[in-house]
Amino acid sequence: MSTAEDSGTPASGPEEAAASIGRLAATVHRLRLEVQAAHTAAEGRALVEMAKGILVERLSCGPQEAARQLADLAARAHVSQLEFAADIVNRAAGDRLAEAAVAFVAQARGDSERPAADAPSVAVRLRTAEGGALAAHDAQAVAAALLDHALAPLGACAVAVWAAASDGSLTLRGHAGFSTEESARWRHVPPGVATVARSALAERRTVWLPSLRDSGLPSIGLRDLPGGRAAVPAGTGGRIHGVLEICWPHPLQPQPPQVRRQVEALAELCAHTLETHPTVPVGDADAARHIGELVQLADGLHDPALLLVPQLSADGRLLDFRIQHANAKFTDPAGRPRHEIVDALLLEAYPMAANDGDLFDMAERVYATGEAFRAERVTVTTLIDQVPLPTPAGISISRHGDTILLLWRVENEATRLAGLLQHAQRLGNIGGFEEILPTGEIVWNAQMFDLHGLPRTAAPVPLEELPSSAHPDDAVAIGRFLRTLVTHRRPASAAFRLRRSDGITRHIRVAAEPVLAANGDLFAVRGAFQDISAQHWTEVALAATRDQLAHSERQSAQRNRLALQLQHAIMPPESMPLDAPGLAVAVRYRPAESEAAVGGDWYDCVPLPSKQVLLCVGDVAGHGIDAATGMVVLRNALRGMSVTGAGPAQLLGWLNMVAHHLTGQVTATVVCGIYNPADRVLRWARAGHLPPILVRDGEAHPLPLPDGLLLGALADAEYEEAELQLAQGDTLLMYTDGLIERRDRSVQDTLGHLVENARGAAPNLDLRLDRLLVRSKADTDDDTCIIGIDVV
Repeated sequence: MSTAEDSGTPASGPEEAAASIGRLAATVHRLRLEVQAAHTAAEGRALVEMAKGILVERLSCGPQEAARQLADLAARAHVSQLEFAADIVNRAAGDRLAEAAVAFVAQARGDSERPAADAPSVAVRLRTAEGGALAAHDAQAVAAALLDHALAPLGACAVAVWAAASDGSLTLRGHAGFSTEESARWRHVPPGVATVARSALAERRTVWLPSLRDSGLPSIGLRDLPGGRAAVPAGTGGRIHGVLEICWPHPLQPQPPQVRRQVEALAELCAHTLETHPTVPVGDADAARHIGELVQLADGLHDPALLLVPQLSADGRLLDFRIQHANAKFTDPAGRPRHEIVDALLLEAYPMAANDGDLFDMAERVYATGEAFRAERVTVTTLIDQVPLPTPAGISISRHGDTILLLWRVENEATRLAGLLQHAQRLGNIGGFEEILPTGEIVWNAQMFDLHGLPRTAAPVPLEELPSSAHPDDAVAIGRFLRTLVTHRRPASAAFRLRRSDGITRHIRVAAEPVLAANGDLFAVRGAFQDISAQHWTEVALAATRDQLAHSERQSAQRNRLALQLQHAIMPPESMPLDAPGLAVAVRYRPAESEAAVGGDWYDCVPLPSKQVLLCVGDVAGHGIDAATGMVVLRNALRGMSVTGAGPAQLLGWLNMVAHHLTGQVTATVVCGIYNPADRVLRWARAGHLPPILVRDGEAHPLPLPDGLLLGALADAEYEEAELQLAQGDTLLMYTDGLIERRDRSVQDTLGHLVENARGAAPNLDLRLDRLLVRSKADTDDDTCIIGIDVV
């Protein structure tokens, strides 16, 4: 055997394989187009054959003559046989599809403001879609037919057909234009979930959304198709079987009435498909048997019940309900016998039902959607001699096939009060009991069984066995309760722990009273159990919280006292003279009014070995023990570094490193100055602090601010140094922000107020500082420190 290599024939390469695949794909595409063309031709032939059948019936002629007449009439009208066939079918049918097609034709002729160029083909498209829907074997094929023939020319790109169940859920029965994964995610929508289809079902009208994303409602294809949506209820004969949802890829503009009629007609086609599996058998015998079963069901109910059968108009609209049956429990609010109610129309027997809490509207909604309706209290008004008589009643409406079951429980005053008592007992976790002592009969309400953790079928526990169900430590309290109640025959109450059969312990309060017979003997005991477990544990939690708060308050007070003692040890609030060569120095220190607001303000005036004087005022951010200890560290560090002879800018640079690295990163503002008595020159620098104020010849003004960031903000910061030439009689004021800070004013405003107060002459420095403190309008309850310097 010779190989291709031996014979010299080249082997098949990738190019030949790709060419073979291309030819195969082209063949598949051609066959698909041929199948689609065949389907289209078949659907067109079906429409033409339908028109021929109409002509045979109308002209009383044979099929060949009808075909010749159709061709002749189409030629005279200058339209195709398919379009003329669609027009014949529309005129003969007179249904919703015909209305939609006629509306488009009228629009094309200029009867509307917005002409449609494709109006003549609308009838063909609609009838083709109808043929595809009626020939389809399921809703999936219906969705594809509607999208291909009728909705794609309107710009739609996807269709979903939802089936509505009696429980209010929605099931995706058919779809076209959505991915398999997306349709699998939306195959079922539980009851109560707000979607676009749910809105149309609840409102029983077409819902148009310009943009699904802007509406905020979830629906199938939200991520890939966030454009316009239309949801149309699909129903026949007053019943809604589902919803037709149509998707557009772009935001949807307001649609003309012709398009609205078209989508409503298409929804009716979907309804016919969804109706192919009816809930109730359609035969007359089966329907009669079904009604008979419902009659037996109604007669077996303890509540009054009515069976309502829908009454439809010729065009399928719901007009009223006929009362098919009233069970033996039914009582008419007007006092009429049952035979006067049965076989009457609902709105004839109860003409006010259209306004009584929308009773008729609720029945109509239940019939349309299949979703049951219940209301605890509805006012039903009956006309008695043309006088309206309102009656409160509980209503329950459900649909069974095509029949409505209406439960109508008229509420009297005793029933209403009993219901209120039952709700009060349930909300308060209260169970009632009665024990007849001569017979041993015990009556419990439902809440008593729940409190004891027993099923409704269990035997009630007598009072004499109560100690065996209680915690042993509560035996004395229960014994005292029973002696007071049974022996002394007086009302009694007690609190104890009930150990239930399921192992749970509940805290219970029992209160009871004796019932005496005519001869004075004890006949019965009535009372109530109340579960106070939540109250008990709340009290326990509150007690623990109170203890924890008291402990925290003691710790806080201790820390505040420690901070205050530390602050006063460094800077006593009492005024004291400071000695400095060439200067008269006075200080005023006003601590915070609250111990919790103890801050980190400090001042210092230290004669240096160089015969110069260190003057500084600082403020550590925050309050409490941390601020006080930070103040001590910075004050002592500045004192120690000042003996080196460094200038104020250098001292602040070193102090910034201390604040950033050695104090837990506290932040502080400082103004630091070194005064030379020999030439009366003050060199000073600031770290984010307020400017000193110079008072000269009765005028006061703040000093220009050199650059300087507050201490501790950055690891490395540079500070600018300024010089001030002082003269004899000058006064320099250095202070912290507690002197001027206000919550409702800016710093510039409050600083201006301080400058105003500093102007003018003063008898001495102490009186000047006292005056500044008295006139201060600060309202932040912060520490305040002022150091005043007179040049002598």
